[in-house]
Amino acid sequence: MQSAVISGRRDGAAAHPIAELLACPAAVGNMLNAAAECVEFDVGDEIFHQNDICRGLYVLIAGQLLRKAARLEARLTLGTVRAGEVTELASMLGDVRHTFTLVAQTKGTAMRLPKEALDRAFQLYPPLRMQLLEELAREVSRAYGISIATRLAGIRRRPMAAAYPETRGN
Repeated sequence: MQSAVISGRRDGAAAHPIAELLACPAAVGNMLNAAAECVEFDVGDEIFHQNDICRGLYVLIAGQLLRKAARLEARLTLGTVRAGEVTELASMLGDVRHTFTLVAQTKGTAMRLPKEALDRAFQLYPPLRMQLLEELAREVSRAYGISIATRLAGIRRRPMAAAYPETRGN
């Protein structure tokens, strides 16, 4: 982060710190700080469950969480959440249900910004919603980039004979 600031340029898809994401007037920031709830968890605890109504935005303070989802008849592991990361932007901004289950891999603490407080902050300072939408777009871009890189890595690892079956036995 520091090197990006020093050089004067920034990767458009890079994650932004929470302070930057929630940059807003002091009165709005104070209201959000007052409404923030501390969520402590132990290994194996579910922070929220897929299809439950989204109750707010989560910021991991300490520990590690795992995103899991059930799609059709498969159970998927979507990835980890590490300290400083924001989760459930899409559900919060879209006013929908959770699209995955969040499970604790280690003991830790998260901060939840309740939906009601965020809705009030959006009314008091409308650019805040746009800042969070921009972060959601960066999150989708990062996930897409990882997906493409994973697929390309799988293609590169195929043995040459499997890639070109007509050359086998010659």
